[in-house]
Amino acid sequence: MTDSTPIRILAHSDAVPVIARELSRRRLLTLAALGSATAFLAACAPGGGGTPQPTAGATGGALEDALSVYTWGDYDSPDVVSGYTADLGPNVSLDSYSSNEELIAKLVAAKGTSGYDIVVPTGVFIPQMIENGLLMPLNKELLPNLEHMDPSSLGRAWDPENEYSVCKAWGTTGFVYDKNVITRELATWADFFDAAQNEASGKTSMSDDPAGIIGAYFWANDMDWNTEDAGELEACRAFLVDEIAPHISAFDSYPGTNAIPQGTQVLMQAWNGDARLGLLETSDPDRWQWVLPGPVTELWMDNWAIAAGAPHPEAAHAFINYSMSPEALALNLDYIGYNVGGKDMETAASDAGMELTDLIFFSDDQLASMREQELNASQDVRVAIWNEMKAAAGA
Repeated sequence: MTDSTPIRILAHSDAVPVIARELSRRRLLTLAALGSATAFLAACAPGGGGTPQPTAGATGGALEDALSVYTWGDYDSPDVVSGYTADLGPNVSLDSYSSNEELIAKLVAAKGTSGYDIVVPTGVFIPQMIENGLLMPLNKELLPNLEHMDPSSLGRAWDPENEYSVCKAWGTTGFVYDKNVITRELATWADFFDAAQNEASGKTSMSDDPAGIIGAYFWANDMDWNTEDAGELEACRAFLVDEIAPHISAFDSYPGTNAIPQGTQVLMQAWNGDARLGLLETSDPDRWQWVLPGPVTELWMDNWAIAAGAPHPEAAHAFINYSMSPEALALNLDYIGYNVGGKDMETAASDAGMELTDLIFFSDDQLASMREQELNASQDVRVAIWNEMKAAAGA
């Protein structure tokens, strides 16, 4: 990571994640028809004078009788949701999206009348959402359970004072390979690309996500993956489209769902939680090797936030606060299989006998290798490279 304290986030129990939980959570940039987040936000950019910023809508008054949450698919423990209603009263409705772009498009089109209370954007999108008045400031006096969050999961670059957002869950990107086919040790993104062109040719999948695909090129070369340099982006395009694409058999963001358990690929780019899911589901775990590759890779974090115009701001604050209780943090960790930002949970996970914790907890050296994405003017170029690579692939 850059300019941030290493994150130490925890886990709690030994429950095995359910496959369906991974089906629609982590696509930062999806179908070209949705366009880039930058384009969505530009659509609501002010024509001068700035966008009026919403004010905190909760003062600590009585909770409303309902709460609407717009989030990634299957991203909250049902026990947390039902417990909140049983303890505090508001009935919760959950609606899901499959990308940040979809979320932002909905909020932009609604102009503060979406009807949603809580939303869960990925950190890189938050500054522009704030700038364009899509989020409501938090009243942190109503969030005393912030004390249960690890300090390193707070104060991230996109919202340094947590004025608008609080960590929901975070993860990283690596790969899994079949040791029966690739008998040498793979340790870096350069190794990944070399194996893709050799032992795993025609049996390699990459994430269906331009951030991870394009990021991997820059990570392999230990370069700034947020570069806007036209020459560097062209070199990336040429390598991915001309040299790598012919060897790619699938673009699959969730190999843990089928490809690992069914053994349909030899080499698979994967988010850590999805890789862990696949390794837990496979009947032959010794066949597979997870790699957190060097020299660098990514870090992403999804965040609790409240939509501007939220009709139930008191209930929204109460739900976020409830979700940061130690009990709710443990339940959500069990359910989604990603780090949830709380304090001192690694020990609890170890004591509970949780499996494959090396895919959840990372050393200081590993954390130091992770870099966060930035949205910039190169976003459209990156989406174009992604589309061209997919068109040129051997799939």
